[in-house]
Amino acid sequence: MESNQLPVNEYAAFYSPYINAIGNVVLIEELEICLHDFIKFVQNIPMDKFDFRYAEGKWTIKDIIQHLIDAERIFSYRALRISRNDKTPLPGFEENDYVDNTSANARSIQDLLTEFSAVRQSTLLLFKSFSEEQLKRMGVASNVDVSVRAIGFIIIGHQKHHQKVFQERYL
Repeated sequence: MESNQLPVNEYAAFYSPYINAIGNVVLIEELEICLHDFIKFVQNIPMDKFDFRYAEGKWTIKDIIQHLIDAERIFSYRALRISRNDKTPLPGFEENDYVDNTSANARSIQDLLTEFSAVRQSTLLLFKSFSEEQLKRMGVASNVDVSVRAIGFIIIGHQKHHQKVFQERYL
């Protein structure tokens, strides 16, 4: 499925910037392509930037990579539950609490990228396993309706959003 075929009623308006920013891409292909693009991008960041904060209280690049890992795990879990026709509303999560309770800044960048890659490979296998019917299933997460396929595009857009933040505020 291509992102331009995703009906706007399958995700909350606050995800629109993520969806709109990815352009017209094919879900499974882009999940894989943007993994490799991100790793290559991060590997070209100067080492002294990984622990840099552009303002007081802002996250480091390592914090953001850990945030991407955590968020993707949560998004994938939501996709799994909804794909299996679980109608239980799924709660949101407080991203700042997650970042405050990691040891991302004590880890090497290679360790973070290895974990990011492993999580994305798991996400890819999960999304490849979904039937067309499962991809179209709707559920409730963070008090809003969302489809399984929209979650896949949100994962892509979320990653690209943070990559853009790296470029604009950290480099």
